[in-house]
Amino acid sequence: MLTYPQIDPVALALGPIKIHWYGLTYLAGLLIAWLLGAYYSRRPWSMVKRSQVDDLIFFAAMGVVLGGRLGYVLFYGMDRFLLDPVWALRVWEGGMAFHGGFLGVVAAVWWYGKRQRIAFGDIADFVAPLVPMGLALGRLGNFIGQELWGRVTDVSWAMVFPNDPLQLPRHPSQLYQFALEGLLLFVLVNLFATRKRPRWAVAGFFTVGYGCLRFIVEFFREPDAHLGFQALGWMTRGQLLCVPMLLVGGYVLLRAYRSGGGSKAQGA
Repeated sequence: MLTYPQIDPVALALGPIKIHWYGLTYLAGLLIAWLLGAYYSRRPWSMVKRSQVDDLIFFAAMGVVLGGRLGYVLFYGMDRFLLDPVWALRVWEGGMAFHGGFLGVVAAVWWYGKRQRIAFGDIADFVAPLVPMGLALGRLGNFIGQELWGRVTDVSWAMVFPNDPLQLPRHPSQLYQFALEGLLLFVLVNLFATRKRPRWAVAGFFTVGYGCLRFIVEFFREPDAHLGFQALGWMTRGQLLCVPMLLVGGYVLLRAYRSGGGSKAQGA
């Protein structure tokens, strides 16, 4: 069994102001997305220009924060919200959901693309490769914050998280998500996007890829205590939320290649 590295979740404390590693991972993810976006905007087939990248990342960040919080409330905390509606505003208490953040980014980039007269498929293809490194860093933040840990196991790399009231050896599932939803997905999507693809193909590929990898890693992650298993005696809420991603992403990817991507082929 591995020893959990004791890492203070507070990276820096300035009197009453505390800066947590989780927040810094979000900022680092946005910085990487901005750098990648600036680089990818130089590609000859990119429909997003360098001058548009700064605003695009800003609105996408708003989509992540607002969508992630709203998604957590709707998907994981509705009971608590009904008892205490103000809780939804207390973001410092934690609680963000990827699927909500995903929908928030979709809405934000659609709105920005509409303002800039960029086809939704083109801007979605541009944004998709920018996302996985942010996911990877966010999972490191979860690991440092000792949240979203894995199921009980006897594997040799199991860890006992100090904040776990049961003090049982568990899968370090945050690191699995870091490796799969983050690093592996980053490599796969960015390799796929190195060539010009039909419009919507890169976005569809990302959606299917994330849905598959998240569905797999959920088998090692402890279900939320207040939710438990949601279907068939083994499916978690996270897996249920991945099903529409797989269906929609698969349809989008298939449609992209069948239609040829419309009048313009687009990669990211």
